[in-house]
Amino acid sequence: MSGPERITLAMTGASGAPYGLRLLDCLVREDREVHFLISKAAQLVLATETDVQLPAKVQMMQAFLTEYTGAAAGQIKVYGKEDWMSPVASGSGAPAAMVVVPCSTGTLSAIATGACNNLIERAADVTLKERRQLILVPREAPYSSIHLEHMLKLSNMGVTILPASPGFYHQPQTIDDLVDFVVARVLNLLNIPQDMLPRWGEHHLSSDE
Repeated sequence: MSGPERITLAMTGASGAPYGLRLLDCLVREDREVHFLISKAAQLVLATETDVQLPAKVQMMQAFLTEYTGAAAGQIKVYGKEDWMSPVASGSGAPAAMVVVPCSTGTLSAIATGACNNLIERAADVTLKERRQLILVPREAPYSSIHLEHMLKLSNMGVTILPASPGFYHQPQTIDDLVDFVVARVLNLLNIPQDMLPRWGEHHLSSDE
């Protein structure tokens, strides 16, 4: 199996909830164990941008997402925002990689400054201190100088900043195609197989055969 077997996936309150939901589905299909975190703002955005309304209670949310994605029992683990005893809150138990998608600029700022006011921020802080893979997918326009300074700071720490900016060279026909473009880039960075988007040059090579 290529790529990490256990991944922390966090969704925060920026627009772009379909990116997070699609990534969750892809990780489940690739048999990854997903440690799922979501802010209250992200739950509101998710209900606004999709037809998915998550239950408020953690156990019910976990059961809902397990059924929604067709995951195996225990494959998706959901934690509350102050569950400091969860594996993601400690370097000894946290997964090898973490993705925050969508990543609000508030969350990005908190991570850049080392704030740990909730479990999402703590999980990111743990990922940083353990020098593990951290991918942030911000969705904002335009970016302020503060946003850009925080992105540069995080990039210099080894964090991957992957803006939710889909390309068009694959000639997308639907919104799902645009979502898949960004999610495929995340999966590529995680070294997890994906068939949603050919790597640059693959289509050219196949058309010449």
